[in-house]
Amino acid sequence: MVSRSLQQPYGSWKSPVTADVIAADTVGLSSVWLDGNDVYWSELRGAEGGRNAIVRYAAPGLEDMLPPPYSARSRVNEYGGGAFTVADGVIYFVNNADQRIYRLTPPAAPVAITPADARRYADLVVDRARERVLAVCEDHRASGAPAQSIVAVDARNSSAPVTLASGRDFYAAPRLSPDGRRLAFLAWDHPNMPWDGTDLYVADIDAAGALEHVQQVAGGPDESVVQPVFAPDGALYFVSDRSGWWNLYRCGAGVIDPLWPRSAEFGGPPWVFGLSTYAFAGNSRIVCACNENGAWRLGLLELAGGASRTLPLPYTDIGYVQASGERAVFIGAGPAALPAVIELDLAADRTRVLRPSATLDLDVGYFSVASAIDYATGGGERAHAFFYRPKNRDFVAAAGEHPPLIVMSHGGPTAAASGALNLKVQYWTSRGFAVLDVNYRGSTGYGRAYRRRLDGAWGIADVEDCIEGARYLVRQGEVDGARSAIRGGSAGGYTALCALTFHRFFRAGASHYGISDLELLARDTHKFESRYLERLIGPYPAARERYRERSPIHYADRLNCPTIFFQGAEDRVVPPEQTERLVQALRARGIAVAYLLFPGEQHGFRRAENVRRALETELYFYGRVFGFVTEVDDRVADPFI
Repeated sequence: MVSRSLQQPYGSWKSPVTADVIAADTVGLSSVWLDGNDVYWSELRGAEGGRNAIVRYAAPGLEDMLPPPYSARSRVNEYGGGAFTVADGVIYFVNNADQRIYRLTPPAAPVAITPADARRYADLVVDRARERVLAVCEDHRASGAPAQSIVAVDARNSSAPVTLASGRDFYAAPRLSPDGRRLAFLAWDHPNMPWDGTDLYVADIDAAGALEHVQQVAGGPDESVVQPVFAPDGALYFVSDRSGWWNLYRCGAGVIDPLWPRSAEFGGPPWVFGLSTYAFAGNSRIVCACNENGAWRLGLLELAGGASRTLPLPYTDIGYVQASGERAVFIGAGPAALPAVIELDLAADRTRVLRPSATLDLDVGYFSVASAIDYATGGGERAHAFFYRPKNRDFVAAAGEHPPLIVMSHGGPTAAASGALNLKVQYWTSRGFAVLDVNYRGSTGYGRAYRRRLDGAWGIADVEDCIEGARYLVRQGEVDGARSAIRGGSAGGYTALCALTFHRFFRAGASHYGISDLELLARDTHKFESRYLERLIGPYPAARERYRERSPIHYADRLNCPTIFFQGAEDRVVPPEQTERLVQALRARGIAVAYLLFPGEQHGFRRAENVRRALETELYFYGRVFGFVTEVDDRVADPFI
């Protein structure tokens, strides 16, 4: 018997893609490592209060390695990453609660190997020959901006770290040569971000373990070098955007050679430590991920002769690539596949899933597949986005009804939206919303020139691209322009607030820890981003008037549509004060505004109960604004009260 779909208005459809599935039944996967035959990775578990567990796959199955309440999370640069590594079965990790490095030799309990003080660590590397761990250290013991350095930590006992390199504003990616005699690392200074310009250094390591003969081999203020890696033969490889695209290069004997040059990206913006988009499969091959027009593919590059091929895999979002011999492991997701830890047999091009981010028994009839689109925007240019139509096998809307539209503006702003299956998108599309996920000018994945088009234009070009994308869909007859909303988090929240404040297109908006006061951000945010706005807006305080002109907080009288705000109480990137000032200004004018503050949360929500509440309250909010009944109406407290 063929079931018939029920007719209900868009937005009111019931869906099995629930907030509980997203918040508690899904884990965040990152930081893959190979250690012999074993595979390790990190899992962010909302159901455990946002704890980052470490999991090992050793045939025939999975094993949790990190006992609660330990949580492997670094807070260097506030965004962290690179919070654990493993060598010969011994795990070294940064514990979220105290930011100390611990040694874990299962089944024994973790043992701290750094002092209990105000230092933080990230990007851990094991120096086997010297029985130590190398790391980026961020020192918060003194007042003012924290100092960064590369340090060595005794892997056997708790002792003060020894500084190997210091004097620059930022450091990243300490990487040892296979023989342990050389160290490569990155450094850069304000006002650059690492996707603007970095310096790649190589140094010898002397008999005492200190660095000598330190020399810069690539990079500069206008060249972004990321992910240095020594090959098994000792040659140094890295990713650079010197051609206008993040491509692979080899450095040897003072000569830098491009490998597989393409108008595509073999790397991405290092918002966090420990990213890996390529790895060596033995001495003669590189397994590498490549992003072309917003879609990632995995490829094989033969170093002898330069032959290359793209592998026929169903993944369009690929990261944390590791390899050894005929085996590669990575985190992959595709239009019909949720993120998972994937093992790839290179000889057979055959994959298997070691760990899915969620185990869902859902029919594909509930999932909308992204369409990559581009459209005309300001200055005669074109912008990029992923468009999702509403889809739910159980429901249809009345003939002639157009769906409400949610425009998503990603964070960063130097980041990118992906067209891979994402339950946080499907939450909306399976309830009858159309979604446009915009890769506005300034996004990564489309080359350095596209990325730099946001220089001096933040709050203008990104907003224009979101609005023009929505208008394009209205002209195409895809969506209801009278029921359009914009949402975003962090920098994406700023884009959303600017669209709502300085334009009259969207009828509602949602800001998740979004920026409303650029001056406050420039003065009070953490070190990593404290000079970020100089490229995006202009030097501060010289360009103070421009900062004020683009800050929604100063133009609250122009924001006239319902808006909902979500904020972490312990957010250091966008402090709650920013959100609360704008909320108070809107309430004073009688605008329909809702504000949810989450104690214990920082920049982004990690706890299952908070993720659930935020999703359901936002759905309720859209129902109230656009005039339809949602499936959560009977269990969500009215946020407008």
